[in-house]
Amino acid sequence: MSAPKKIAKRSLLITSAALLTVSVTAPAALAAPKPSTSPTTAPPARMSQVGGARLGVPGTQVNLAPGVPVLPKDLTARSWIVTDAESGDVLASHNAHWRLPPASTLKMLFADTVLPRFPKDQRHQVLPTDLAGIGAGSSMVGIKEKESYTVHDLWLGVFLRSGNDAVHVLSAMNGGVARTVKDMQAHADALQARDTHVVSPDGYDAPQQYSSAYDLTLFARSGLQKKDFREYCSTVRAKFPGATTHKGKGKGTREAFEIQNTNRLLSGDADISVYPGIAGVKNGNTTNAGATFTGVAERGGKVLLVTVMNPEKHEHNEVYKETARLLDWGFGASGKVKPVGTLVPPLNATPSARPSGAPSADVTGAPQGTAGAGSEPVKGAAAAQGGSRGAGTALAVTAGVLVLLAGGAFLINRRWPLPDLMRRRTRR
Repeated sequence: MSAPKKIAKRSLLITSAALLTVSVTAPAALAAPKPSTSPTTAPPARMSQVGGARLGVPGTQVNLAPGVPVLPKDLTARSWIVTDAESGDVLASHNAHWRLPPASTLKMLFADTVLPRFPKDQRHQVLPTDLAGIGAGSSMVGIKEKESYTVHDLWLGVFLRSGNDAVHVLSAMNGGVARTVKDMQAHADALQARDTHVVSPDGYDAPQQYSSAYDLTLFARSGLQKKDFREYCSTVRAKFPGATTHKGKGKGTREAFEIQNTNRLLSGDADISVYPGIAGVKNGNTTNAGATFTGVAERGGKVLLVTVMNPEKHEHNEVYKETARLLDWGFGASGKVKPVGTLVPPLNATPSARPSGAPSADVTGAPQGTAGAGSEPVKGAAAAQGGSRGAGTALAVTAGVLVLLAGGAFLINRRWPLPDLMRRRTRR
């Protein structure tokens, strides 16, 4: 193709993106639609505009410009979003607010809600009622009735094996499933995750249970502020207590078995390599939801969050392959592409000005340069302590970004004690 033709093609793409931006400025479009009772087969014409007017527009949203890499081909997910975890900038998205079944990625909200409530060394003996109501075909870590487990054991079961049995035991400790669902919904509302309706704490398919790529990213970003959350979601493999066996009248013995993280960008697989810089977060897969995944990775001092929901291409590990391509694009585009929106702070946040020189995105639908409520991300100057390494964890502490939720404020630091880059190690 000749140089003039290349320039003409590029100009046409840029013009198309600009026209798309203009088309969504009508005031009537700013109101969030009422929640649907079930997922649709195509994105609604009007979706929530939390985080920016363009995020409520169906289709791919990206600001094309010279120097910005082209989005990867063969993206088949119904919904996806690429965000800068430090600034909250949405670098690109596709149906970001489409309400879809979340599968086990909803466990990020469960963990962010419940994890701080119990010390990790607390022990709990499992009652039969603790395991009641688990959906048929659920992923399980192998919890046994009448056996005792530490809270640490249970969270490893949640994050590594996506164990619905571990979720139900922790929910029982929290006052029951109904109480936990109520707590999760309240926390989602506080995070301004308005696309989310919680019915089950484990993400198992349920009527009227839905979330969005945007909301799942909010949950991941909030959860990653917690040291234990970071440790669990970055652990590749660990030992989990098995059942107690008795021989004769002697004291029983209890063997442990190994569990491995089902996040294939973290643990690798035959057809996919460990993604460089990966540090979590959570995957899921159910009949209604298809494959879902939220991942966080660091490269060159940048930390990105990518969420992918339900690829229509049903190849093995497709959700991870599309996530990896979007992460690659995000690292290449970071600092070059103008954001199309932003991740909003929690309702109890104390906003402050964006760091000097940082790019800004319109989050209210107002014209660029017009201040709107919540239109600016926030920052803070508090120092943060590093994360820790857990059993089987292949990650330590690295520089990055920290978003602290403390004292009613939402503070963005210039350093994030996320687990370190994934270390290549011999796999068993």
